[in-house]
Amino acid sequence: MSQAWYKVDNVAKVFLATTTRRDPRVFRISCTLTEEVDPDTLNEALQRTAQEWPQFQVTLHRGLFWHYFESTDQLPVAKLENKEPCAPLYVPERRNQLIYRVSYFGARINLEMFHAMTDGNGGFLFLKSLVRNYLVLRHPGTLENVPTPNGASEADLAQDSFKNFYEGTRRASPAKLPKAYHLRGARLPYDQLQYFEGHLSAKEVLSRARTLGVSLTSYLGASLMLAVYGEMAAMDRRKPISISLPVNLRNYYPSETARNFFNSVYVSHTLTDGDTLATVAPVFDAKLKEILHPENIKAQMDEYEKLEHMPGIRPVPLFIKNMAVRFFTRLEDKHVTAVLSNMGRVDVAEELRPFIRQFAAFSSCEGLFTCVCSYGDDLVLGTASALRSTNVLRRFYRGLAADGLHVTLYATEVEK
Repeated sequence: MSQAWYKVDNVAKVFLATTTRRDPRVFRISCTLTEEVDPDTLNEALQRTAQEWPQFQVTLHRGLFWHYFESTDQLPVAKLENKEPCAPLYVPERRNQLIYRVSYFGARINLEMFHAMTDGNGGFLFLKSLVRNYLVLRHPGTLENVPTPNGASEADLAQDSFKNFYEGTRRASPAKLPKAYHLRGARLPYDQLQYFEGHLSAKEVLSRARTLGVSLTSYLGASLMLAVYGEMAAMDRRKPISISLPVNLRNYYPSETARNFFNSVYVSHTLTDGDTLATVAPVFDAKLKEILHPENIKAQMDEYEKLEHMPGIRPVPLFIKNMAVRFFTRLEDKHVTAVLSNMGRVDVAEELRPFIRQFAAFSSCEGLFTCVCSYGDDLVLGTASALRSTNVLRRFYRGLAADGLHVTLYATEVEK
């Protein structure tokens, strides 16, 4: 990396201030191959990939006024998977270490990253580079001409796009978000999370969504709302259900950054006993389309980034900033019932496809967080849940099955 250190972006500051034992702000993306992983070849590929992505070869440090990344000569090592998914990466016992982890199990390659360093888009670019390099080494003489996914310059990949695209746009005060229903019930003991991996046919889901005249995201979001509503007590059913959806800002700005560059939007709706997927999905879709209008997204980005440009903020000691961030994050969480992150279709070079079976994604959380991605016709829903009860997810998948979809579901074991 050309610069020895750089400050974290605004989203990273939130993650750093709000990490917990249950939610260490780590996400996992994985690629399952058609053959078992060879550890030596994977480590050779990882060394190559680390050189291609110098902005990820950093350690994280705490200063008096801000956190910052510092480049390091440490080399990553891929190990046999021996931890629970999304295990902490930025904790005292890992001080001055890389803040990403690569592991393998059977045919699966796992990449876990501390969210302060990058978002899912940056993570998938790194993983696809790693998989490409691994397959080139594993099948010599056949895949050398496959281009690397890392096509941007080092400066563009390391850009703080929040700061770069900030325009200082003024807008009328945003509509006040309602206080949303929060998932009730006991949490899993020992700060555990349970992980669920659901597989559906992307073609089947898109067909059902088009029948209702909505997007795939709206179809899944409405289905999740109905599942939550089915578990709400009668007195709670007057409260709106709010689904938080992270939005990739690269779709709105000409950015190729591999750092964080997303905002979250909220779709809220108060359901009734007579609601069905046919009534909820179009409402969800209309609200989401309005929220995703470019003017609204850009104004929201400016509203968020302007805090960084307020006079007097920079010299405030970091511990005071962190207390303020935690306070406002708790207020923001009152508007969230569950999170649904559609990471889109994972594309790889055609030459690599015969060697790749699937991709999946998960994120640690304090409640219920579902990541969605697809590869070919395999639509994968990766859910992390802090809840002891699985009733909401049971309703969700039963609802999808009742709508004619074929569902395959896996879950990790936890102590209850």
